[in-house]
Amino acid sequence: MTRQRSPRPGANKIPSAFKSNKRVRLGLVGIMALLMVISGRLVVIQGLDLDGMAQEATAQRTVVTKLPATRGKILDANGNVLAESIIRYNITASPRNNTEATEFKRRNAAGTVETISRDQGIRELADVLNMSEADVRTAVTGDTDFMYVAKGVTPDIESKVAALRVPGIYSEPLSERTYPLGAVGGGIVGYLNDSGGAGIEQTMNDELTGTEGSRTYQRGANGIVIPTAPDTVVPAVDGKSVKLTINSDIQYYAQQAISDQVAKFGAQWGNIVVVEVKTGKVLALAEDHMVDPNEPWATDAKDRGVRSVSAAVEPGSTQKTITAAGAIQEGLITPLSHVLVPPSYTVNGQTFQDASPHGTEQRTFAGIIGDSLNTGTVMVGQKLTPDQRYDYLRRFGVGEATGIPLPGESSGILAKPEDWDGRQEFTVLFGQGVSQTPLQTAMAYQTIANNGVRLAPQLIDSYIDPDGTEHKVPQAPGTTAVSPQTAAQVKDILESVVTAGGAKDIKVPGYRIGGKTGTAEAPAENGVGFSGYTASFAGIAPMDDPQYVVLVTVQRPQGNIYGISQAPVFNNVMGHVLRSNNVPPSTTPSVALPQFYE
Repeated sequence: MTRQRSPRPGANKIPSAFKSNKRVRLGLVGIMALLMVISGRLVVIQGLDLDGMAQEATAQRTVVTKLPATRGKILDANGNVLAESIIRYNITASPRNNTEATEFKRRNAAGTVETISRDQGIRELADVLNMSEADVRTAVTGDTDFMYVAKGVTPDIESKVAALRVPGIYSEPLSERTYPLGAVGGGIVGYLNDSGGAGIEQTMNDELTGTEGSRTYQRGANGIVIPTAPDTVVPAVDGKSVKLTINSDIQYYAQQAISDQVAKFGAQWGNIVVVEVKTGKVLALAEDHMVDPNEPWATDAKDRGVRSVSAAVEPGSTQKTITAAGAIQEGLITPLSHVLVPPSYTVNGQTFQDASPHGTEQRTFAGIIGDSLNTGTVMVGQKLTPDQRYDYLRRFGVGEATGIPLPGESSGILAKPEDWDGRQEFTVLFGQGVSQTPLQTAMAYQTIANNGVRLAPQLIDSYIDPDGTEHKVPQAPGTTAVSPQTAAQVKDILESVVTAGGAKDIKVPGYRIGGKTGTAEAPAENGVGFSGYTASFAGIAPMDDPQYVVLVTVQRPQGNIYGISQAPVFNNVMGHVLRSNNVPPSTTPSVALPQFYE
């Protein structure tokens, strides 16, 4: 029997040396795999993604600076500048970058790259900035990152500085808005602020604002512009200029006149509106308080706007002109119709009296308007149905915003006939129980003066492109309120107010004038009851060929309201308007319709 031998200890084990070699081989395989991954990535990066890497590097070097657009100007009707922007630049430096660059490169006029020493760059910079070389050297030398070299330089100087390519020299744009005529038309022009601004600056912002440009260049790690890299400029597109219909001379004159009137009577405020009859162009919107856009904070916030378009007041007897137009248009009355006017008149339980006591009078309709009799106006006006009264007020623009491009315009208040109370249905005939802005009242008189055609008030004359191309704003078509024949009869009545009625102190030597006074109670500011009066006069001239309407409004003058006349200020302003526009004197006799009948 053969004896089987037991295995020797460790006979089935792998030799440690062999195991060790296997681990080495596995490690080598892993390393090779990693190297292959890395190599592949390098191939991708270096061989397949060169554009991506290059773009990333370029992006890191690229600098984009904004080139501001110049805001357009605001001009008056004669091209006088009311607002303009001045672009200036601060020239800044990174002294650290400039000091480290003993020389730099730039292309010359021939397109050849040349090497410029730092000293030469400083000398050239000093020459362009008209500064001493020592001052420039001090500003650009050191180990700081920011210093001002010069402030408020003009755009052409900034361009010359940029062309020098001096290392570490930069610029920052500034824009300053200035108003050369100050408070003349200040509320109309407006101003800019963080909340958007006011006046034309606000409403015409889209036209005035241009499109900013840009400059794109490359800068090395040391802050030095790379001279051989692209330098691209996208020019800014400046804003359009806005030319107004406002005549700054008339505006100034009217502002002075109404300021004197307000001061004379201790009034709360006052304004004057001047409108060109045949075009609807607004030549002046003068307020006794006018903000200076250069320092708007110096004027109380309540006085910074234009009350001619924002303050709705009861027009008083100036509204009788609309009642007259409606009654004549409907064939209910003529200027010479006879009306027996009692000292007081009661209708539907409502009693009306006149400002001055009188007995029963034999009045023509012209005489009723001439002496502003509420009694006679109600007697004639009641012949119009309530719907007709409302319709004629609307025809003349009452209760409807004019659309003038100024912020805060009021539409006024005109209730519908079904909402009128027993008294209001008659008071609207003489301008109470209804409110409107001075501009709305002026445009009602423009309608009569323009043969019954109501135009929209025009404040923007044209837009002017940066290259000087002017685009006129077309006149909007008018709407017919009454016939030319009716308008002619109402004009005769208005002229008779001045020649034979209660406004004989209205006089502009050489010219035929027509118009109407207005007095109304002013609602109390707390909304309860009334406090003081609104006094006004609306006038047309010359009556033989109407050219202009001037409306004077004074709020809460102190003293006896019936002793306060707007005649001096109206005469003054209308006379100036006629003379400054070379309107020839009237050559036909004035109309003076009889105020009474026998």
